[in-house]
Parts: sequence; structure tokens; C-alpha cells
Amino acid sequence: MGLFERYLTLWVGLCLIVGVVLGSWVPSTFAWFASLEIANVNLPVAIFIWIMIYPMMIQVDFSSLHNVKQNPRGLVLTLVINWLVKPFTMAVLGWLFFRVFFAGWVDPQTATEYIAGMILLGVAPCTAMVFVWSHLTKGDPNYTLVQVSVNDVIMVFAFAPIAGLLLGVSDVHVPWSTLLYSVLLYVVIPLVAGMITRALLNQKNNHDRVDAFVNRLKPFSILGLLATVVLLFGFQAQTILNKPFDIALIAIPLLLQTYGIFTLTYFLSRKLNLPHNIAAPACMIGTSNFFELAVAVAISLFGLNSGAALATVVGVLVEVPVMLSLVAFANRTRNWFSDGS
Repeated sequence: MGLFERYLTLWVGLCLIVGVVLGSWVPSTFAWFASLEIANVNLPVAIFIWIMIYPMMIQVDFSSLHNVKQNPRGLVLTLVINWLVKPFTMAVLGWLFFRVFFAGWVDPQTATEYIAGMILLGVAPCTAMVFVWSHLTKGDPNYTLVQVSVNDVIMVFAFAPIAGLLLGVSDVHVPWSTLLYSVLLYVVIPLVAGMITRALLNQKNNHDRVDAFVNRLKPFSILGLLATVVLLFGFQAQTILNKPFDIALIAIPLLLQTYGIFTLTYFLSRKLNLPHNIAAPACMIGTSNFFELAVAVAISLFGLNSGAALATVVGVLVEVPVMLSLVAFANRTRNWFSDGS
């Protein structure tokens, strides 16, 4: 593990603080960054997200899809959790907390935007950080690669319809053109770019060239992640400082969702007798979110200073430390599972 992976929470926490400090200290600078938009897409955020995602997409090997039969139970479990459970439980939790439990503390319009941001998080299964979580739990890298590849294919076709359905049920007006455009921009284009790059580097089935190229790009990917965090928290600095109570309210259902989904998936993994090197990454993939996509879509649909964007930014805040706590739990309970041999 590199320095970044070992101290992931620290780097994200520092960038969070830097973003809030800079956003409150030089708000005009962040207002200028916020004004750099084309068709509701913030260009600095888009560029940094592309930089972050592109190296991860190169690792996605669609030729590995023929290996889906090797670990079918783990694959099916994660797909069911990602696409048939998690989006809907997130929508239910959002509605329950902001329409019932917290209704007296948040005005209806803001509550609707918070629910929308949570839904976007729930519909976006993790792609980029999955490789980190799998590595930290000593997961089977081949299984992780197959799972991510399958998820990316499904995401191209399922993200917009499920997001549109759940947002519509939650009384959120969805500009479908913007939603589809976001999928094209943040999923299809980087995925195709990664496929082309991998094909060019791997013409002689030389995986070493692919690995070496990804390793050279890794510092830029890290820079993209940290810069994105600084920008997002800089954009939301005034809201974060003025509404710390709202952030706590958003974090509560997000925490319940994350720990609840992990508990369900871990329990089912044991019932299915999955080896730990399959069960652990299956649970991590099923639990974590593609928060980069959720943030980008929230900004495109609702604007930089919207409640939806704030909810997805809180998702970033919650995601890293919570996932690291789940990694630690999975590693401590390795003896609950077989070793896969």
C-alpha cells in the first residue's frame, strides 16, 4: 500500500478543512470557479473527476467478463444489493427522515433536495475506490475486476432510469436530457477512454504495460480526488458553516444506510458460504458509492449550491471513514469465513 491508501482519511479530512477555510476566506475565487459552466456542467469539477476516474477505468478489463461463472454467488449477491436493494432503501430512508422524523426542522423544498442527493448516492455503485477497499481487505483482485466491469456495463443503462424513477416518485422534477447527458459525460466517456487506452497498451496481452501506465497516472488520480474534495467543500463552505445541524441530519440516514447495507450483505455472504476473499470485496462493492458521479449529477441537475449537492458532499464526508471502519471489521472477522482454498 502506498502513502495515500494508508492515510486516506487524513488526506480527505485535510482537504475538507482546506476547502471550507478557502471557501470562507476567498469566496469570490470559488464563485468564479462556480461560474465556469457549460450546459449546467461545472468544468473544474468535471475535469478533476475525469482525472480521478480515468486511471480507474483503464483497470476495468471487459475481457474478464467471461470469468463471471467462476464466482457467480458473489457476483449475483452484489448485483442484487447494488441495483435491487440499495437505491430503494436509500430513497425510503431519505423520505422517512426528511418527510417524517426531521420534517419540523427542514423546510419542504430543502428536504426534497436532500432526498434527491441521497437518491443519487444510492443509485451510483462504487467504481473507482472499490479497488482500494478490495485491496485493503485482501480481496480476490480478479473477482473485483469482474464485478466492477459488470457494474459499469449495467450503470450505463440502469443509472438514469432508476434515478429518474426514484426522483420522480419523490416529487423531484427530472430534466431527462441533463440526467442522460451526465451519464454520458461521467460514465460512458471515461469508460470508453479507459477501454481504448487498455486496448492500445495491451495489444500483445502485456498486462505489465497497463499496470505501469496506471501506476504513472496514480498521482494524478489522487490529485484529482483531493482537488475535487477541496472544490466541493469550498463551494459549500458558507452552507457548511451556516448549517452544521443540517449536515448532521443528512449524515444520520447515510450512516444507517451504509452500515445497514453492509450488515445485510455480510450476513448473506455467510449464508452463501462465500470465502472471505470474495465476501469482503462483494460487501465493499455493495456498500460503497460512486460519490464522484453522484456529486457531478447533483450539480448538473440542481446547481452547485443546492441541497442535493450538499447531500452528496456529505456523502463524501461520510464515505471514507465509514468504509475504512468496515474494512477493519471485515479484516477482524476473517475467521468467520473460509479462506477460499
